[in-house]
Amino acid sequence: MSNIQPNMLQQEWCTLQNQYDSYEKCSLAIKLFNILICCYFAFAHNAGMWTAVIAAIVWLQDGIWKTFQSRIGQRLEVVEQQIQDSFDSDVAQATTVAMQFNLAWRDARPSALGLISDYVKQSLKPTVAYPHVVLIGLVLLQQFCL
Repeated sequence: MSNIQPNMLQQEWCTLQNQYDSYEKCSLAIKLFNILICCYFAFAHNAGMWTAVIAAIVWLQDGIWKTFQSRIGQRLEVVEQQIQDSFDSDVAQATTVAMQFNLAWRDARPSALGLISDYVKQSLKPTVAYPHVVLIGLVLLQQFCL
């Protein structure tokens, strides 16, 4: 195997890992935004059910964001396996060429319903659902019990 391939894979891994981490930070910002906006509308303006709707919309946006992040994670796993394989054997032949993230995504892109399914699945993961479910619950509690 050429010496260039492992270097290209390592470079791709560094780029993707940085992007993956930045998506995590943005997901946290989405959660903090949802907390602030819900507190503002629910408690300062007593906006009731509209606040729950806003919280649900922001929650789905977080799920969409995490879906993008998961695609980077999938490519990272492929790159990591190729890097590992290139070091496991002197004769290893990489079947994955570095820097193919967009082509890999295009080739594996699901239908519109598949995308919606991915978004919902990501939204239901506990690390994404929190704090959105709590906020919606608090808004509903405030609306119907207070």
